[in-house]
Amino acid sequence: MIEPGAAPVICVVGARPNYMKMAPIIRALAAHRPPLRTLLVHTGQHYDSAMNERLFADLDLPHPEVNLEVGSASHAVQTAEVMRRFEPVIDEHGARAVLVVGDVNSTLACALVAVKRHVPVAHVESGLRSHDRRMPEEINRVLTDQISDLLYTTERSAHDNLAREGIAPERMVFVGNVMIDSLLANLPKAAPPAALLGAVGYPSERLAGGYGVVTLHRPSNVDHPQTLGPIIEALREISTRLPLVIALHPRTRNNLERFGMLDRLGAPGFVILPPQGYLEMLGLMAGATVVLTDSGGIQEETTALGVPCLTIRENTERPITVEQGTNTLVGVDPAALRAAVDTVLEGGGKRGRIPEYWDGRAAQRIAAHLAAWLDAHEKQAQPA
Repeated sequence: MIEPGAAPVICVVGARPNYMKMAPIIRALAAHRPPLRTLLVHTGQHYDSAMNERLFADLDLPHPEVNLEVGSASHAVQTAEVMRRFEPVIDEHGARAVLVVGDVNSTLACALVAVKRHVPVAHVESGLRSHDRRMPEEINRVLTDQISDLLYTTERSAHDNLAREGIAPERMVFVGNVMIDSLLANLPKAAPPAALLGAVGYPSERLAGGYGVVTLHRPSNVDHPQTLGPIIEALREISTRLPLVIALHPRTRNNLERFGMLDRLGAPGFVILPPQGYLEMLGLMAGATVVLTDSGGIQEETTALGVPCLTIRENTERPITVEQGTNTLVGVDPAALRAAVDTVLEGGGKRGRIPEYWDGRAAQRIAAHLAAWLDAHEKQAQPA
């Protein structure tokens, strides 16, 4: 039997955004005195070997000691398979705690396994709510928060959400945003956009008047031609006034091909790129006039960068980016999207301010609190 103090804190990643959140946490746990031993587990929920290698290098993230290699499947099958493969990891290595981030299926699956094994669960990025139960991520967020022992939050409004769901305040800890830890640490290394676009044959002089960055991948936007088609048409019109750089997500590309729409991105105002590495996307966003997206994390990154963000969604689980940051919700109405771009081009768009504790030290606060909490928890669990 592995003694609790000798066992690692198991840190779980399952999809690309998890890496940006986990990298500073692992560094902070290692830098704590005394260090907290970790075991990095990659569930393989989303896996692209070439992209993963770039992410590990860009983020200075150690390679996972364990890869569950789950792969893509339906939500039910994927969640069940992560649970089935994760439990033996706890059997083999033990666990002082299981630390999960974000809202992907792996987050909920590994938290469920841990809590049923009476292993403490720490959830980083707790309490974010879109209040849209049609989103699979919303279900993952709500359920993970209910079963976690420690709920580390990025913004104070998350505590109100958790309180409404009956979660005791002593389980909540406001630490700030670890995504911003990664952004601030890596911004000096970000790839210059002129060099990146020049490498694909796009003349740098065409960037002199600015450019927009587009990311589009959410199923509600890209899985139905009646939604995707009008969005693409709005982007085509916008591209006549502002060059648009699109890092084309595989799901979006496949659907554009399936719907016979891929040729619509052949207009001269579009620069179509394959999925980009973290440092490349960071450079593109930092230099952009505006970012158009349906991503959650990009809403936070643009707020930290002071770049106007137009979110092509009806709701957001990150309201602080709208209330304090640079984000504007425009929904999926093409006319609203075009009007919002006009506002940016005419007046510069929202600049906002940096939210509280988005200062690059969130991971340090997590490490300090988790170390003290585990020591107290383990002492309490010892027989008298």
